[in-house]
Order: sequence, then structure tokens, then C-alpha cells
Amino acid sequence: MAAGLPTEGTNAQHPRAGDLARKDVPTCGLAEKLGDVQARASAQGWDAAVVVNEERVVFGLLRSKELAGDPEQLIEKAMRPGPSTYRPYVSLHEMLHAMVDHKLVNAPITTSDGRLVGLLLQKDVAAAMEKEK
Repeated sequence: MAAGLPTEGTNAQHPRAGDLARKDVPTCGLAEKLGDVQARASAQGWDAAVVVNEERVVFGLLRSKELAGDPEQLIEKAMRPGPSTYRPYVSLHEMLHAMVDHKLVNAPITTSDGRLVGLLLQKDVAAAMEKEK
């Protein structure tokens, strides 16, 4: 479950963080310019991007505030370093509480070795929880 792989059993039918995490989130490297990432994220309809290395290990996060910065700035200087990440097996109930408590509109979902699974949006978690009622 920590690796984000499919599961079996009686608990497998309940959606978890890794199931709802959006895999199409834009990613970028430390040496890129913010303007390039701004354009790419905007073209894909995102107001966030995840900073990763070659193995997709998460280094940082760019939310709308950071993406609105100086286009010439390097990602390394613009990003929020070391964001809190969550594992794919975390329940939606637990994720919603954590996101509301910490005022997170999104949260990176990673494997136990820090590789990006996707970006979980609070609105997606809330919608999924509403459907389960």
C-alpha cells in the first residue's frame, strides 16, 4: 500500500489518497525558470506544480502564490521546499481532516521512498466523501 500499488481484500473497495491523486500534475526540476513552469502549468489548467528530481522524488511544491512570482527566478529559489507529503494508503477521511486543519488546497502523495504518485486536491477529496454518504 505504501508503494501505491493496487490492493485486494475487504478494505480495497474504499478509495484512498493514492486513488484520487491526480497523476497529470505538472512537474519541474530545480534548475528551471519559473516562467517556463508558469506557462506549462497554465496551459494544462493547473495552479500548482511539484518540484522533483530525475527519479520523481519530491523536493518542493509550487502553489499559486509561488507560481505568480518573478518569471526569471529559478525554481530552487521560488519553491516551498520539503512539503508535507502523504502516503497513497491514507484514508480520504483522514486526508480531508488533515487538509482542512492545515488549510491545504492540495497535497503531494508519495511512495515511502518519496517518489511522486500525484497531487491530491481537497475539492476532489470532499466530492468523493460526499458521494460515499
